[in-house]
Amino acid sequence: MRMSINLGISHLRSIVAIADYASFTSAASALDVSQSSLSRSVAEAERRLDVTLFERTTRRVELTTHGHEIIEHARRMLHDFDDGLTQIERFVTGDRGIVTVACLPSLAATFLPPYVVNFRERHPDVRLQIRDGLRQEVLDAVYSGTVDLALVTTSGVLPGLHQEVLTSDSFYCAVAPTHPFAERPVLQWSDLAGEPFIAFGRESSIAAPVRRAVEDARIELGPVMQAQNVGAVAGLAAAGLGVTAVPELVLPMISFAGLVHIPLQPRVERTISLVQVAGRPQTASTRGFVNTLLAERTRDRRAESG
Repeated sequence: MRMSINLGISHLRSIVAIADYASFTSAASALDVSQSSLSRSVAEAERRLDVTLFERTTRRVELTTHGHEIIEHARRMLHDFDDGLTQIERFVTGDRGIVTVACLPSLAATFLPPYVVNFRERHPDVRLQIRDGLRQEVLDAVYSGTVDLALVTTSGVLPGLHQEVLTSDSFYCAVAPTHPFAERPVLQWSDLAGEPFIAFGRESSIAAPVRRAVEDARIELGPVMQAQNVGAVAGLAAAGLGVTAVPELVLPMISFAGLVHIPLQPRVERTISLVQVAGRPQTASTRGFVNTLLAERTRDRRAESG
């Protein structure tokens, strides 16, 4: 029949301390308990184990044969227990854990990296997972709870989500260097009238603000060719098949194509927001990353106002 031994952590700490100090007085001082309390704890441990752990003399306390064997197991148990508590504490304080962030590809490539570097320098044991995707994919991931937070473009209130505006970027016309627009310091949206145009797919976060800007300018574009990703749009524009309009944060992603980019007026902005499900509990590590994003935003605004 298997023996059931009911020893608590306090019993283990008591017998290990006495083994370490070979003295009830010194062990009691190290544990910050009274000597009588320590003696009762050891006596209870010996009773429950049904063995004698220590031989007591007037000068010294020594381990018995049983004591030597049991103390080694007790040390390992305390080490594992204390290590487990440390890991729990680090999780609770945000120094360990996993944070999953969904965002648009352009934000993952250009906007997010400095914040990730900043956060990882202060929380090296928190694992960040970045999932990029189209806007609706990103929002679906937030609603479903498969990610902790997301960075997306916003133009209004998103039902059930808490939103924090982080930044915004404006649009540029990107053209091949041989295009007549390439020498212009600035363009009006109305200048795009009749121009062959390389458009992003309707699922892209870029498509809607460009479509609104064209409608507000009351113009008709020339033949429109549609592509789904940034690389394809840039390549088609570089081949001289049309001009395109891209937000500022996308410009580094199309530099490979050698396009010229010209600011578009009137200024059309794409708002970038941090979104989370309202009221959903957060881990400490997630709160830490959110605070990193918001702190950088606050510093940026102070710098602008200064």
